[in-house]
Amino acid sequence: MSMQIITNDFNHVSGWSRTWGEEHFGNGSKVHKYGKSTTGESWDIVVDEETYYEAEPHYGWADVVGDSSQLLSIQPQEKPPGWWEKSDWSGYKELGVEKSGRNAEGDSWWETWREVLHQDEWSNLARIERSAQKQAKSGTENAGWYENWWEKYDAKGWTEKGAHKYGRLNEQSWWEKWGESYDGRGSVLKWTDKWAETELGTKWGDKWEEKFFAGIGSRQGETWHVSPAGERWSRTWGEEHFGNGKVHKYGKSTTGESWDIVVDEETYYEAEPHYGWADVVGDSSQLLSIQPQEKPPGVFPYLDFGSSSSPPPSSPKDDNTSPP
Repeated sequence: MSMQIITNDFNHVSGWSRTWGEEHFGNGSKVHKYGKSTTGESWDIVVDEETYYEAEPHYGWADVVGDSSQLLSIQPQEKPPGWWEKSDWSGYKELGVEKSGRNAEGDSWWETWREVLHQDEWSNLARIERSAQKQAKSGTENAGWYENWWEKYDAKGWTEKGAHKYGRLNEQSWWEKWGESYDGRGSVLKWTDKWAETELGTKWGDKWEEKFFAGIGSRQGETWHVSPAGERWSRTWGEEHFGNGKVHKYGKSTTGESWDIVVDEETYYEAEPHYGWADVVGDSSQLLSIQPQEKPPGVFPYLDFGSSSSPPPSSPKDDNTSPP
């Protein structure tokens, strides 16, 4: 039997999307695969591959990733292979996808992303977490890249974001790490660390960090490079912000420059993330729509979305089961 499959993959966070298709000709071995993405990748090949399909489903689409826990309920849905939904009675919900591919030249790629809603075990607050991993490898040269990023939010404004990225093209390579954290009460930490190496052997890097709360904080960083002959240059710098319009600036370099001064300067930093709890809840309708598993008798889970300060209801069997 001949058949055609057309699929759209997307990441609503980054805006990335891919459209791909397969034509199965019914001869048992030939499959035409084609597609393109918003990042410029494209393919159009015919491969030897056995055609397999089921006339009627006998399991939920999340079963393709395996039974990861007896506590999680796989919700039966009609979704493409590689996608999954999970939930349990406590309010835990998970949505994700895993994809991979390879072409005739041996180039390969793999990616996965997840969204999770759960209750923080210490605060009882609702928390939404997003994460993704992507990687690709060339089949003809020493080239590839890897990316891992994550976002975490809770109902009281705590937010954490970060990413690790790495790439190589023969003798050239680079990597980058960054992170930012907001405690929901005005305290913020941000940092970045990156370096690169050219095919001639030159290396360079740059890193910085800032910490602030209530207008008081600090910034510090370093820029450096190393020549192919091993000669190293670096410059370090720092700032102390006192919250009164005064800023202490200091630094030095390996070429002899240095400074240590106090100046009149306004302090500016972002005390809150530009994308926070209200935004992620508004963009997580598919995750939130996952149906929970039926609650066991006598169990009353409580998931605080931060909209009310009232305590959770007590269990009728035990008045001391309310979270502190």
